[in-house]
Amino acid sequence: MYKSILVPIDLAEIELAKPAIAQAGLFSKTFGAKVRLLNVMAMTPVMLAEYVPADFDTQQRDSSEQALATVARDCGIDGEHVSSVVRQGGIYHEILEEAAAVKADLIVMTSHRPAMRTYFLGSNAGHVVRYAKCSVLVVRQAAA
Repeated sequence: MYKSILVPIDLAEIELAKPAIAQAGLFSKTFGAKVRLLNVMAMTPVMLAEYVPADFDTQQRDSSEQALATVARDCGIDGEHVSSVVRQGGIYHEILEEAAAVKADLIVMTSHRPAMRTYFLGSNAGHVVRYAKCSVLVVRQAAA
């Protein structure tokens, strides 16, 4: 049913991503699907550029790639079925771009419980659900 699954991950909240990774792993095992883990780095604001080292973005990317590679290695998905990539830019835009690039037929992502501000402003998960050209499974964070 699924051949290519994209799992966006916020490396600052790995625990939040674990249910989505587990679900993608289950689909991978069931359907033989490839799983692509994605981390999106924010752009360094122009007003901060003069206060950070010249190679700050490169350092951040290297760190993110290493952390994502560790997640990929430890996620329990067969090594030949999992890959990872780090992109930089707007979160939902980069998720949609990567989904198109890998021809994803499913995006599995987690989302925080909705708050009043997300009902009005939207969230990254909300944007992905609205604009993705493939199915999107949003795994909710368990209630505390």
